[in-house]
Amino acid sequence: MQKRCAWAENGSELEKNYHDKEWGIPVHDDLLWFEFLTLEGAQAGLSWSTILNKREGYRQAFDQFDVEKIANYDVAKITELLDSPQIVRNRLKVNATVTNAQAFIRVQQEFGSFDAYIWQFVGGHPQINAWQTQAEVPATTATSDAMSKDLKKRGFKFIGSTICYAMMQATGMVNDHVTDCFCYKALATQDDAKS
Repeated sequence: MQKRCAWAENGSELEKNYHDKEWGIPVHDDLLWFEFLTLEGAQAGLSWSTILNKREGYRQAFDQFDVEKIANYDVAKITELLDSPQIVRNRLKVNATVTNAQAFIRVQQEFGSFDAYIWQFVGGHPQINAWQTQAEVPATTATSDAMSKDLKKRGFKFIGSTICYAMMQATGMVNDHVTDCFCYKALATQDDAKS
């Protein structure tokens, strides 16, 4: 039987599937970047499984994460979202998604893509860690601190260092699978082949 990271091994089928097929795989698509930015911010103070269970609802409620549409949401649309059981109905988080869409577009205009901007924090390549146990994995790093600071300066909300590091893990900027997880070697080898 293949071994997974403990958080997934002890989680639901949805969490196992997310771990096996998505978590830690490098993201280079701006639409997916905005989805992760939104979901990681929505998770603040909640469990990831809560957000994962609402992920399809978020896609429907937020126009499949179409950043141009979200940037133009008005008060009526925000009120409608706050009535939707499909998402976390927190006014600050919903407002932050609209603010973040506007900031996201500004970053795209400046750097050509959000992807080009965000990957510069790790020099364009995933950082391969070698944690033996889940307990060793940090909640923040100097890189996530710098990323958080820069994103805040650019007007992003719900983007503290812990949220940034969780996003880095999810989007493959760091390989934080534990070394005996079956995903660890596959992702580490994949990056070796590219560099």
